[in-house]
Amino acid sequence: MQIDIHAPNFPLPDALRSHIEQRLDFALSDRDDHIQRVLVWLSDINGPRGGTDKCCHIEVVLTRDADVVIKNTEADLYVAIDRAADGAARAVGCLVHQPVTPARNHEWYEW
Repeated sequence: MQIDIHAPNFPLPDALRSHIEQRLDFALSDRDDHIQRVLVWLSDINGPRGGTDKCCHIEVVLTRDADVVIKNTEADLYVAIDRAADGAARAVGCLVHQPVTPARNHEWYEW
């Protein structure tokens, strides 16, 4: 799975990049054959003022379905990443899940 991570407003430490890759791999690996790539944007909305302003925006580009876009804002960037990854996994699962429909023409047998 191709994961592109963008953090235009601040430097991206290797530990944070590794956390994002591991978290998305864990959350989306079972649907990997339906995913072209994953785009992640990180931002600090308020900058040094603090507050609930760490944003993780995830876009999952699917091969046959509409793209999935999830955005989460928290005080802790790691929490925002984890929650956005969970939301992306749920949304992708709903889109690519093909429910089993029962056959409309049943053959009935008498015993």
